[in-house]
Formats: sequence, structure tokens, C-alpha cells
Amino acid sequence: MAEPGLTFTPDETPSGSSLTTKELQQNLRAVKQRDRPVRLLFEIPSTRIVEDALSKYVVYDVVVMRSGSFDSRRVSVGRRYSDFFRFHHKLLEEFNEELEEVVLPRKHLTRNFSPETISERRLALQDYLAKLYAVRCVRHSPHFPRFFTEPEQKQAHSLVRAGQFEAGLEQLQVVLELEEKLLPWQSPTLPVPTLAALTVCYRDLDKLEQAFAMGQKALPPVRRYGLNHYRAALLELLVDLGYQLGRPVAQLQEELTVLRDAERGEVSHRSLKELVVQEFI
Repeated sequence: MAEPGLTFTPDETPSGSSLTTKELQQNLRAVKQRDRPVRLLFEIPSTRIVEDALSKYVVYDVVVMRSGSFDSRRVSVGRRYSDFFRFHHKLLEEFNEELEEVVLPRKHLTRNFSPETISERRLALQDYLAKLYAVRCVRHSPHFPRFFTEPEQKQAHSLVRAGQFEAGLEQLQVVLELEEKLLPWQSPTLPVPTLAALTVCYRDLDKLEQAFAMGQKALPPVRRYGLNHYRAALLELLVDLGYQLGRPVAQLQEELTVLRDAERGEVSHRSLKELVVQEFI
């Protein structure tokens, strides 16, 4: 009998005489689950009406998930119809032909706030996002992640500039989760600014272990894709954090020295915090 917890590929599966029917079915389901392609799923489960002195509008809560049981975290962002409108027209500037059959739900001239209209548009916008994602050039476009993360990025970096690190941290964590869901279809450098900002927030909140972990997570794509304006500042902060935490930092220190010598003063000597506060202005 197979050992508990073992999963076999079709080529590795023992003969039927050595496995029960239940074990064979479990292995077959596991193989199918492993080979199933990962997709993004979009849901707009709820809406809310926001009214202030100057305007009244509907906010659609957009949930982004990856297919597969491994992604149980539902991350949501709020978007107005005007956000969808600007996003659609930005895409049309580059992908007009590819989007011939992808139509943004039209804006109603009346009854915009009736429950029926809001419900109808909620479902239509959900379907619209699924159709956009189905267009390869769109889901690989940098405009796609910006729609889901840019407002939160800007707000988070404004909070960091104001020294409100706890509030900024909360926003950045949402952004990072979204970027990680979108990453298979985007540049590997997509989360670097967010990871850098998280490193700074954790450091300034004296959460040194978390700061060191975020910095280490940012370093591989920074190295691989030549983001030297981040690399020197990130290495410098990691060396400082490593000393405080009692971690071995000799290799990081050597890498920083080699980088500074190779660039002969051309590498920026700005701190990581100085770089972060200048992002998303």
C-alpha cells in the first residue's frame, strides 16, 4: 500500500493491484490539480454608494484571486465607474484592434443609483474584467496591474512621506498581495518598489526582522534585472539591519563595495528611504 501523503505521476503510479480505488482516485485528482493552468479570477461581490458635499458615486469592490485551492486569500480594491472608463480608454490607445469585442458597460444617463442599475453594472463590470484578462496583450500590459494597485500605491507612499508608517504598511501589504497574484503575467520587477517601501516602513517601526525579510525578498530581482539605483541603497540598509540583528553580512558588504567601486561614483548614494519617498508622486 502506498505511504500516506505520497502523490504519484501517471508514470510513477504503482500497479493497480497495489493501490485501492480510493487511493487511485486521490492520486488522479492531485495530478489534475497540479497540471491545471493558473488563471486570474475577478469578482465584484458588493458595492457602496459614497456621497459627499460635491459628488455622489458608486464604489465597486473588486476581488482578485488566482485559480486553485492554494490561493484562499481574497484581496479587494474599490473602484469607481470613472476608473474603469479611464482604464479602458488607456488600453484602447494601444490595443484598439485587439479590444474590438471587449466593450465597457455603458454609463446610464438616469437611474444610476437604483439598486437594479447598480446590480446590472456590477455583473457587467465583473464580466468585462474577465474578458480583458482573456486578451493576452492586455494581461501582459503594465496598464493591467496599475489599474488594481496604482491608487493604493500613491496613497501608501503619501502616508510614508508623512511619516504614517503603520497606515502606509497596511496599504502596501494589500498592494503586494495583488502584485504577487498578477506577477506570472508581468515583469519580475513589478513588486520591487512595494518591497522597498515595506522594508523602509518596517525599519522605521523598529520591526527589524520583517524589514530584513522584505529587503532580502527584493534583492534577487534587483540584482538580476540591473536595478542599480535600488541595489546599492538596499544593500546598504540590509548590511545595517544585519549588524543589528547579528546576521552574517560579509557577503552583502563585499557586494556593496564591489558595486560602488565598479560604478566609480556613478551609483546613487541616496538611502532607500530617500528613493521610496520619491516614488508615485
